[in-house]
Amino acid sequence: MSSFNLPFNLGIHPINWVGEDVLEHGEFYTYEQVMEEISSLLFKGTEISRKFPEDPVELQKALTRYGLQLTTQWKSVFFSDPNRHESELRAYRKHVEFLKKFGCKVVSTAEIGGSMLNQDPRRGQDETDVQRLDDDGWKYMVEGLNKAGEICRENGMHLVYHHHAGTVVEQPEEIDRLMEMSDPHLVSLLYDTGHGYYGGNDPVQLLEKYYDRVKYVHLKDVRQEVLDKAREEKYSIRQCIRSGLFTVPGDGCLDFSGVFNILIEKGYKDWALIEGEQDPLICNPYEYAKKSKQYIGELIQQIQKNNLEGVK
Repeated sequence: MSSFNLPFNLGIHPINWVGEDVLEHGEFYTYEQVMEEISSLLFKGTEISRKFPEDPVELQKALTRYGLQLTTQWKSVFFSDPNRHESELRAYRKHVEFLKKFGCKVVSTAEIGGSMLNQDPRRGQDETDVQRLDDDGWKYMVEGLNKAGEICRENGMHLVYHHHAGTVVEQPEEIDRLMEMSDPHLVSLLYDTGHGYYGGNDPVQLLEKYYDRVKYVHLKDVRQEVLDKAREEKYSIRQCIRSGLFTVPGDGCLDFSGVFNILIEKGYKDWALIEGEQDPLICNPYEYAKKSKQYIGELIQQIQKNNLEGVK
């Protein structure tokens, strides 16, 4: 495994091995297998998988055994319904306190009201459209996010909002609206290349526009032919994933040179995690992660070289 001097912390999400939306993907893996492969690829940062130990003491033992740092864990919220604020904020505080035990600095957060994901209890398992928020829904969602961001701030952490495929914050105008309405001191951004592209954003323009709000990054690629078919045939999110919509950087249609140029130029020093989210029986997670890490390292090395030559 080649070693590269990267300007930011590069980690990998266990979703490359074990699916979170498509539960049959990687169901056969144990957490020991996943952590061992992540560690053997010399990644130091990872998020929580549904296969990882739930007990914080046992989880910390496992992370220590494999030399891994926990970076965050996804937290769904349902703030667009004001009647849920009290219970949602209680659950959010509990989540923050859990992540704080592991030295996490960010809390990955996404509104699931109206989403195509199978987490909105008012909707079916595999919806094919998003129920967009009305003005009141936006108002209540942002109020809740600001309050959750305050909980994060009290604990020395940041709420990073995950603009996500199939949710009410995915399209350019929705990300704009969230950034405009929310308190920049309380709501930061989890920038995701793949989900951004799925939502109709230009990943480079999105990062350039909101870099100052970005405190966490997901690096995900997209297979254009699958996206085109998904659009045409109105796939649910789970059908998109089962069909191989997402893959690791270097294996899809996205050009990451512009993304890394901005991260290097702006001096990004925080975590960026590789995500593939595909069937591990078709796309071996270890091999895909290895290739992607090599691709990222070589691309950044070339950008750094070009920047040095440009200075001379």
